[in-house]
Amino acid sequence: MIGKYPAKLDEKNRLFVPSKLREELGDTFYVTLGVNCGHRCLTLYTARDWASISDNYNALPLSQRSAATSLLFMNAAQCCPDKQFRFPVTQFLLDYAGIGKEVMIVGRAGQAEIWDSEEFNRFEQENLTPEKLLASLEAIGL
Repeated sequence: MIGKYPAKLDEKNRLFVPSKLREELGDTFYVTLGVNCGHRCLTLYTARDWASISDNYNALPLSQRSAATSLLFMNAAQCCPDKQFRFPVTQFLLDYAGIGKEVMIVGRAGQAEIWDSEEFNRFEQENLTPEKLLASLEAIGL
């Protein structure tokens, strides 16, 4: 998933799935807690990726299942967009990520993230430097 898409929550805390992400996210996807470089956001996972994450978690011995990992599942919501391609976001998730009415939905390879627009702008300004871009490109082998 790639790109960034400004969006607004409606009066029922629903978000519109950007057309460029609809096919990749599919008819059912998952939203839960997220973090990127120390900034809170929400992360969207495809059903296939969520099943893989769940399988990995379930394969762990009980002694290795952390409270933080459990919170990822406890606060997740399955999303099945309506005919207008909208899906609801729980108030808890919105509060966790500090999301107001204006959001930015961004692609992040195999996932997408939902950010409060102002927080995303701060994140982008903080990280959009030649040095950080070069380090990122080197980290992925370019």
